[in-house]
Amino acid sequence: MSSNSYENGRLNLPFVGHCTFAKSPVCLDWEKLDADVAVLGAPNDMGTQWRSGARFGPRGIREASTLFSFGHSGAYDFEDDVMYLQQEDVRIVDVGDADIVHTDMNTSNANIEFAVRKLLDAGAMPVVLGGDHSVHAPVIKAFEGRGPIHIIHFDAHLDFVDERHGVRFGHGNPLRRASEMDHIVGMTQMGIRNVSSSNRSDYNAAREAGSNILSVRDVRRLGRDGVLDLIPECESYYITIDIDGFDPSIAPGTGTPSHGGFQYYEVLEIIQGLANRSQGRIVGMDLVEVAPAYDPTGMTSILAAQLLMNSIGFVFHARKQGKQQR
Repeated sequence: MSSNSYENGRLNLPFVGHCTFAKSPVCLDWEKLDADVAVLGAPNDMGTQWRSGARFGPRGIREASTLFSFGHSGAYDFEDDVMYLQQEDVRIVDVGDADIVHTDMNTSNANIEFAVRKLLDAGAMPVVLGGDHSVHAPVIKAFEGRGPIHIIHFDAHLDFVDERHGVRFGHGNPLRRASEMDHIVGMTQMGIRNVSSSNRSDYNAAREAGSNILSVRDVRRLGRDGVLDLIPECESYYITIDIDGFDPSIAPGTGTPSHGGFQYYEVLEIIQGLANRSQGRIVGMDLVEVAPAYDPTGMTSILAAQLLMNSIGFVFHARKQGKQQR
């Protein structure tokens, strides 16, 4: 087991050096990628309908993530009595950002999809930092041929709009676009609440496409185990997290805040439970809609970084446990 000490090398405190995700190494040559997890920025917010700013989400999350990287090996969780994120268990690299072409959504989406395909071809689990939720559509398209995949979706909004005035790839459309892909076999959408951009027909279409829709109050009524019981067994799972799924009291830095949202552990425990039940068969994640300008405290970016780092730790610990049991 790693010593989890500072006996060798540089101390490399959070405020020192470059702001890569979790102070992880950089790999900008995707042909030479050799890692378990590849963190990719998708700084596109051209899909927003109200307040922009999520294009700066990847930078904000990366900077916040340095808080949790003190240069030692692994992170001890006393509640679980587990050392997560040890280097021998999971190698994380930051691969930079997909190239975004201002005002050109088609080219930007193609660049995001291309980047994720390169990460998958290298055998890495993509963790994508948005950007608005429109980036989910090209990310999940890159998994074509790698199904069946069940999507786990945390959000205040259903994001199942088909088309408005010819727009099919805004941040209200990504889960509808995902449902049209052959490798996506179902969805569990959690946190959906209050007045939103979707109408009754969108909810009906989502259910017809195989989605199970749960509000925040549904999740609280069911509890973690009840929610997990509703998530079907599948070969692979993909998690997409809109930061506005959380209550704005803890995540104000987003373009479309919606009161009545999740608290931190409500989401984290579902992710941990799914990781354990599936033995780590979570093949990718994206976290979107962090807009740092609306949160001068930085707490939204910190929440995003903490959630992602814990989730990565859970996934790879569960994979390790699964290998030991086989």
